[in-house]
Amino acid sequence: SKWALPGGILKRGEHRTEAALRELKEETRLSGKSAKHLFDFRGKQKHHHVFACEIPNRAKARPSNEIARCRWVHLDDIHRLMTSGPTSDIVKLMNQRRWK
Repeated sequence: SKWALPGGILKRGEHRTEAALRELKEETRLSGKSAKHLFDFRGKQKHHHVFACEIPNRAKARPSNEIARCRWVHLDDIHRLMTSGPTSDIVKLMNQRRWK
């Protein structure tokens, strides 16, 4: 019911970078390359490890696994969507850092 970034938990023995790419694929069917750790964010209940990765320009996100719909959203438009508190805060940090 709310827009959220792809995410999940680490599997035993899995590196955070591998988990980020796996979760992206499981939830959106997108195959990312060269995931880069951007920053950590501690929410009220969870510790989030935020990554960015390269996606082909023409890649189409499609819902998979536990999500009903997915779509590309420009960072500047996310404030108009219903999101969780951590998602909103993470996006704000990402937006601030892209201009530095």
